[in-house]
Amino acid sequence: MFALGILAQASVFAAGSGTLVLKTDSGDHNFAIEIATTDQERALGLMFRRSLPENAGMLFLYDRPQPATMWMKNTLIGLSVAFIDKRGRIINIEDMEPQTEEAHAARAPAAFALEVNQGWFKKRGIKAGDRIEGLEKIPKSKD
Repeated sequence: MFALGILAQASVFAAGSGTLVLKTDSGDHNFAIEIATTDQERALGLMFRRSLPENAGMLFLYDRPQPATMWMKNTLIGLSVAFIDKRGRIINIEDMEPQTEEAHAARAPAAFALEVNQGWFKKRGIKAGDRIEGLEKIPKSKD
């Protein structure tokens, strides 16, 4: 298990997007991130997009750890989602096919979910049990 560190400016996240640096054993990965904190933002997610840059994604924030489920209706690109607990530990990673209604659920209550291009985590050797540090510094819901 290794830790992923996040370096970011809180003021950038307040605007709904920012840049993360994921620090892994294989190196640092610069990552453009959109933040979904409201029910409306989480419901829309990455729907209707025709592409997503290689090192980009969406981080879903929940007010408290809870059962979390993702599906891909109206999502045009394949994604992978990492469900993450309140301590930043990756609970499980699921690959999701575009335009399907199959439910992909966290195996334990999740405080965060990170959606990226399908296979992004696997290419970098990131797996369940790894940690992402610094998520607690990102402001929670705007509701």
